[in-house]
Amino acid sequence: MPSTSESPRLVRDELDTPLGVLALVADEAGRLRALGWTDGHSRMENDLRRRANDQGHLPPRATNPGGLTAALRSYFAGDLTALDALPIVIEGTTFQCAVWKTLRTIPLGETLSYGALARRMGRPSAVRAVGLANGANPIAIVVPCHRVIGSDGSLTGYGGGLDRKRWLLAHERRAGRTPELPLQPLLT
Repeated sequence: MPSTSESPRLVRDELDTPLGVLALVADEAGRLRALGWTDGHSRMENDLRRRANDQGHLPPRATNPGGLTAALRSYFAGDLTALDALPIVIEGTTFQCAVWKTLRTIPLGETLSYGALARRMGRPSAVRAVGLANGANPIAIVVPCHRVIGSDGSLTGYGGGLDRKRWLLAHERRAGRTPELPLQPLLT
């Protein structure tokens, strides 16, 4: 059955970062709808294809939609609070959205285990489901799935790769003046 409401007009932009190229998708109101790495991971490409218009074209390129690209540049330059108030729209199941909302409560420079995240949500037995929702996060960095670690403190799973996760955590800890994880160079 055809939808009675029109899909929002989407645009995309790309940003060079110390970790590679990030692609973002925003709507006409300047709200972030997707953010991910363009290399080595198919999620962003698949998301862009899914969001393609009826003719199969990707959303058109735009420069700094809603100031999102500039905010991300500021984050990578050391202004970590630049992402705090970015408007986002996330599409997922009710449970996924609850996980993603809870991820945004993890303070900058801190980490939380999957089990602790499940307990924070009031769902202590949902550790595996929390992990799956965390892995399906469509808005990397802004919804800080990189701040979730294993119960033993180890770095586990990150769609952009563990080297990026390690770098992001170290970046946030340096700027927040909290203890750093050992920093290893990115593999190319």
